[in-house]
Amino acid sequence: MSKSERTYRNYIAGRWVDAADGRRLAILDPSDGSHLADIARGGSEDVERAVQAARAALAGDWGRMSATDRGRILHRIGEGVLKNIDLLAELEARDVGKPLKQARADVEALARYFEFYGAAADKVHGDTIPYRTGFTAITLYEPHGVTAHIIPWNYPMQIIGRSLGAALAMGNAAVVKPAEEACLTVIEFARIAEEAGLPHGAFNLVTGTGEEAGAVLSGHPGINHISFTGSVATGALVQAAAARNAVPVTLELGGKSPQLVFADADLDRALPFLVMAGIQNAGQTCSASSRILVERSIYEEVAARMADAYRKLKVGPALSDLDVGPMVSRRQKEIVEGYIGLAERDGARLAAQGTIVPDAPAGGAYVTPTLIRDVSPSHRLVQEEIFGPVQVIMPFDGEQQAIDLANGTPFGLVCGIWTRDGSRQFRLARAIQSGQVFINNYGAGGGIELPFGGVKRSGHGREKGFEALYGFATTKTISIYHG
Repeated sequence: MSKSERTYRNYIAGRWVDAADGRRLAILDPSDGSHLADIARGGSEDVERAVQAARAALAGDWGRMSATDRGRILHRIGEGVLKNIDLLAELEARDVGKPLKQARADVEALARYFEFYGAAADKVHGDTIPYRTGFTAITLYEPHGVTAHIIPWNYPMQIIGRSLGAALAMGNAAVVKPAEEACLTVIEFARIAEEAGLPHGAFNLVTGTGEEAGAVLSGHPGINHISFTGSVATGALVQAAAARNAVPVTLELGGKSPQLVFADADLDRALPFLVMAGIQNAGQTCSASSRILVERSIYEEVAARMADAYRKLKVGPALSDLDVGPMVSRRQKEIVEGYIGLAERDGARLAAQGTIVPDAPAGGAYVTPTLIRDVSPSHRLVQEEIFGPVQVIMPFDGEQQAIDLANGTPFGLVCGIWTRDGSRQFRLARAIQSGQVFINNYGAGGGIELPFGGVKRSGHGREKGFEALYGFATTKTISIYHG
């Protein structure tokens, strides 16, 4: 996309339309603070039209389509995504602020999601249940109907892939509300889906604020299932709104994910994961590893090696493709810098920091990646999700203390365990309260095939993998008496 101004509209029933009242929102480039584009500021009337369009699609061609044909369309969408990789990667980098190489990886992940769910669409089988003599009992998996998808700003493409891809594979029709801070690739994705032959109304897009469009969508009586990724506070509001209509919700609410490093770990293999899992996408990742827990006998060595890696980190504009880009907004920058200020105020030690390149634009939302040590387990830096390039490193003595520290926050999304001891691997994997556990790795290259979700305040329900398909379906039981 050129630097010239551009206006994006809502996509409803196969048509590109302005917000009903004509309002717009400005999108800023976080690398320099300049105006990037305008989007429609949707409201209740726009959401109503989108829900009705989805309902019409279910009653029309999309609802009558076979699972095999749905899968073929999803395959074509994935192919279309890859054909547009340069456009989507640049747009994601400029909109979110992530380095270009990370944005390209997100495009590839989006394509892989639609490849995966396209292949899975006709593989969801019901069961035959042994029952009383003279009866045959079976189960069917059917779509919920109209699903709502509230997409965050940190990974728009990845999350549209894992959320919308699974919902469409199961035959739902969808209304998507992306975050107003960064949503341009989701809008471009709608064009790609249309070109791939997705029937009108199967996918509808309403942009706008969470307080307006998002709140209306969450509480709309025509919605049959809600998928939300975002903060705990907003997730609670979404779940409360859904409860008024008695509809199910999948919530992915972030975490404070630890990596546990034992004395027998392969440190050469572990080190890149220890650092990158905390600073990727400027730390704006729900599964970011923001806590590094290290066995005391190797604590100083690991702290020193991580500090060396941090000092080499370069921060700058997204299209410069350095290690770290800007935060998504000035507001997010201020929040993260507030946490770093807490560390300095409370006597925590700044073990190392990266460097913002000298030519980084003054209007950019840049934060220096920071590694912090000597922090109490009860400190806010350890207990709260910072959502920035900030990690704390802490020592532990023995397995039980490692488990206690790992479980000692309100969150439970992802955990990494670094040890060669096979028995210890399984003991800890079972003992740690977490939706995913990675042993001698972390993140597994995106893990499109791996069910993803949390426990405790990290949310409930599962996305990714085959398991996500069941979340976007309802089970119908049929009992037949035939004598």
